[in-house]
Amino acid sequence: MPAKPISFGDLHFEKKGDAAAFLQAMLHKYDVGDKVSSDDGSILRAALANHPRAEDKIGCGIIHFSVRSADYGTKCFWVNRTDGSTEKFAHRACVYG
Repeated sequence: MPAKPISFGDLHFEKKGDAAAFLQAMLHKYDVGDKVSSDDGSILRAALANHPRAEDKIGCGIIHFSVRSADYGTKCFWVNRTDGSTEKFAHRACVYG
């Protein structure tokens, strides 16, 4: 099966696996409790648009992203919304659906 390219805004990847690895590396450069930088946040906004539940995850609007604890001792990206609510999301779902 041929590789499937994917883009997050102006950021283009030849293969979905490369995009998933990029987001995984981004996640692991932050510690639990960190706020994601505005540059990385721009990439996450574009990636989140590909999430199968993007509308639910974005909700009323995004202020910023953070890294927090997830299930089973892992960590993941969280959306911090304009109304003060938060929602976790799997970066792999932004790539693979």
